[in-house]
Amino acid sequence: MRILISNDDGINAEGINVLRKSLENEAELFVVAPDRERSATGHMITMHRPLRAKEQFYPCTSSKGWAVDGTPSDCVKIGLEALLPEPPDLVISGINLGPNLGTDILYSGTVSAAIEGIINDVPAIAISLASYEYRDFTYAGEFIKELVHNIGQELHGSLLLNINVPPGKPRGVKVTRLGNRRYENVFYKRTDPRGGTYFWMAGEPFDVDADDPETDVWAIRKGLVSITPVHYDLTNYLAMREIRGLLEKMP
Repeated sequence: MRILISNDDGINAEGINVLRKSLENEAELFVVAPDRERSATGHMITMHRPLRAKEQFYPCTSSKGWAVDGTPSDCVKIGLEALLPEPPDLVISGINLGPNLGTDILYSGTVSAAIEGIINDVPAIAISLASYEYRDFTYAGEFIKELVHNIGQELHGSLLLNINVPPGKPRGVKVTRLGNRRYENVFYKRTDPRGGTYFWMAGEPFDVDADDPETDVWAIRKGLVSITPVHYDLTNYLAMREIRGLLEKMP
């Protein structure tokens, strides 16, 4: 099995190295990741300057790697189209420090790297440790190893699994849907030393449907690993008939 690994925390982040080490005996590994942290970049790609890929060495392993001065999506794109000798069987992005829950995945560089995989018909997994304070990636690494070992070959090219692992030892695993996550007090208004106004984006998450046991947010709050199947088709199929009807009424 051949796996392309990426992330948005940067190629030297602890999470991606725990992921790499956990999979070394499971597959042929290629690491293509940003040369620095590129969190919350969404699916941004670089078009107006060249990308540089610097080879990364992993002593005493067969893993190959490149640090790219671009976004997570750039990394997977250049890995698939220019760096890897053959297409991978799987793209894995992570292990991210901090959760990627609900509608936050639309901003996530971690999830966007995985989406670039399924855009190119390669099945993908995005995995996150759902905590900023608890930084032990051990269980998340063991979980992804077991998942790849048992079902990695069964995943198909249009499937992305967004996985969030709670801190500590999880109580179980649940297949979930994305929750609806919004933010309160998003911008703080400040004045700089020259009297100019600026805004600092922060905010606290507010989960609209946190009490729904089908959501990823609920699962994490209950200490469960959340696995959410995701795809990039944003078409509102329920609204298609409604819009057709409205258009028919137009003169």
